[in-house]
Amino acid sequence: MKLRLGLPKGSLQEKTFQLFRKAGYQINVNSRSYYPVVNDPELEILLMRAQEIPRYVNDGVLDAGLSGLDWIMENRADVVEVADLVYARQSQRPVKLVLAVAQDSPITSVTDLQGKRIATELVQVTKDYLKRYGVEATVEYSFGATEVKVPNLVDAIADLTETGNSLRANNLRVITTILESTTKLHANRQAWSDPWKREKLEDLSVLLLGALRAESQVGLKMNVPGDRINEVLDNLPSMKHPTVSQLYNSDWVAVETILSEEQVRDLIPLLKKAGAQDIIEYPLNKVIP
Repeated sequence: MKLRLGLPKGSLQEKTFQLFRKAGYQINVNSRSYYPVVNDPELEILLMRAQEIPRYVNDGVLDAGLSGLDWIMENRADVVEVADLVYARQSQRPVKLVLAVAQDSPITSVTDLQGKRIATELVQVTKDYLKRYGVEATVEYSFGATEVKVPNLVDAIADLTETGNSLRANNLRVITTILESTTKLHANRQAWSDPWKREKLEDLSVLLLGALRAESQVGLKMNVPGDRINEVLDNLPSMKHPTVSQLYNSDWVAVETILSEEQVRDLIPLLKKAGAQDIIEYPLNKVIP
């Protein structure tokens, strides 16, 4: 039994491979291959453009795949969402499909696009959005470099952005957000109805989500004098409750907890002042609630 899984090739590939490594899957592929080797004999992985994965999942060529909600919608794919994996090329947040125009354009809202020309890779999603507002416009497929087409070739673009830096660099202004998109682990409905494949996908989902949670969290260990423990705990946030254990043949205790990486910088000096010693910060691979 094998689960045939499509993973995105291109800009999201390395981030996806990193996530799988943290989840326990070692994926190796040379630069010209589309068939990676993975250390799980029950997985068969194919690399392809994220834009195509939902179509092949929908058609049953793939049992499951990873691609954005935007491309699932663009392909009109009738698939099962197994897990919402919030990560992108540069960050752990959704990407946005936005309508943008030149900074000096008189266009300020979606209704101003009536009769205008729009370039995008997501033609169907953009048309569906315009239809909701009763706007009729020419929506054409863009083969790339979409930002440079405004204003000389088109009046507006519908483009995916993670940070907005590229739009600003090309002197563009966002007039509205069409949708927010995250990476979805999605499955073919027939594969999902197969008990073995469904369990395999559910197990994969647990591990991938656990690896994602660990991206922004760290573990913290420290030793604390018994008479200072309350002072330390008052400063210590925790997912639930920190683990406190007595050190052998001592009135000191060991404290261990999991917390957001962003909190650590400011927290460690406070813990030190509260009496903690031998403070150790360590990375995490997975956090499973």
